[in-house]
Amino acid sequence: MDLANVSDMLRDAVGVALRLGGPVLILTMLVGVIVAVFQAVTQIHEQSIGFMLKLIVVVGVLLIGGGWMLETLQDFTLSLFELIAS
Repeated sequence: MDLANVSDMLRDAVGVALRLGGPVLILTMLVGVIVAVFQAVTQIHEQSIGFMLKLIVVVGVLLIGGGWMLETLQDFTLSLFELIAS
């Protein structure tokens, strides 16, 4: 295995990590900003509100996109195993 294969594998691994983690992180960040604005406007500074809403968003994203995430990770893992075998 040469340096080009290793760099391709690392680039693909970073791409898969971004595709899998991106939707969860972006939606959680958006919910956090919306909750922060709401709390600033209403002067309600309860930490559990933001935590619970973020938790609900993460669970929802995993329920909706979990199958796609698993397939993506399986495809990447199988391609790595095939590269190792060759």
